[in-house]
Amino acid sequence: MESLRNRVAIAGVGETEYSRASGRSETRLSLEAILHALDDAGLTPQDVDGLMRWSVDTSSEAEIASNLGIRDLAWFGEINQAGNVGAALVAHASAAIATGLAQCIVIYRGVNGRSGRRYGRGEVTGRRGQGAAAFTEPFGLLTPQHQLAMVARRRMHEFGTTSRQFGWVAVSEREHANRNPRATFYETPLTIDDHQNGRFIVDPFRLNDCCLETDGGGAFVLVSAERARGLKKPPALVRAAAQAGPGDRGFVDTAAVSLAPRLWAQAEVRPEDIDVAQIYDHFAPYVIFALEDYGFVERGEGGPFVEAGGIRWDGGMLPVNTSGGHLSEAYLQGMNQLIESVRQVRGESTSQVANVELSFCDTGIGTGAVILERDA
Repeated sequence: MESLRNRVAIAGVGETEYSRASGRSETRLSLEAILHALDDAGLTPQDVDGLMRWSVDTSSEAEIASNLGIRDLAWFGEINQAGNVGAALVAHASAAIATGLAQCIVIYRGVNGRSGRRYGRGEVTGRRGQGAAAFTEPFGLLTPQHQLAMVARRRMHEFGTTSRQFGWVAVSEREHANRNPRATFYETPLTIDDHQNGRFIVDPFRLNDCCLETDGGGAFVLVSAERARGLKKPPALVRAAAQAGPGDRGFVDTAAVSLAPRLWAQAEVRPEDIDVAQIYDHFAPYVIFALEDYGFVERGEGGPFVEAGGIRWDGGMLPVNTSGGHLSEAYLQGMNQLIESVRQVRGESTSQVANVELSFCDTGIGTGAVILERDA
């Protein structure tokens, strides 16, 4: 089978401001982000022949195409895996471009996640007792934090990971956000004592362990690598993109355990080759778990690694969530982290890591990951 490696590139990225009350529809947020991304690439809506979205997005591809004036939509689709599908969308779009089914695909996300339908209340992810949820929701597991808190507690028991180590994830990411004018918590410091004194939301998640409910939009543009080299900005080559379904991994493993071997094999690199990482951090502990399950550190070593400063931009062995992540920049279900991954490859981050060759992005506790490469 022919590899997709470096045949497709992200040529443009765009986003709206992040806020608690956008005052605009989710469709308008998506359109604004798309236009910013196209301008970033030096393209126009007339160049677009493909659209893809998060399945939970309320703005259909047909609606977006109509508003942009796209007359021939050759490729469109969505992926239904809760909110964690960014890498899967990249994989599908890359395959379509590499095989000639589309020439220019935009992946977009627009959400009023604070002023509209709020994830924390279960309005988006709750199933109201349907299917497998019939065995959990009646007993109080209504939202992701309820379910994932149980997994976090088990990992703490198995490997000795501590709440204070979770806190160092939050503090490290806040330091990055303090450098990023786009971040919700720009110039708003957080100390480890602030974290430890924070109230519990769902044990063991304290206030600053939890992501930000956010209004905003984001988008990025994919084209062939050859075409991208002639556009406005340096391309971020898609070296690898993989996805994993929920499956049955027990009560300790994340999906990264099954996805990681395929991802590293596809990319033909190892975890130690990665220069910078963006990791889906709807809750701080899952950065630690991802570091372990993707193989960046051994099982049980993620907490001490973070506590020792391993994920900090300034001096860390593997800087993580350099724009502030979901904890301190915004929660856009992996979209803002994909955008930051592109910026690191281009050398445009507000917490830029020196000499980035390979940028890693997990878009959902192992349900999908992308490795981007700087063009030679």
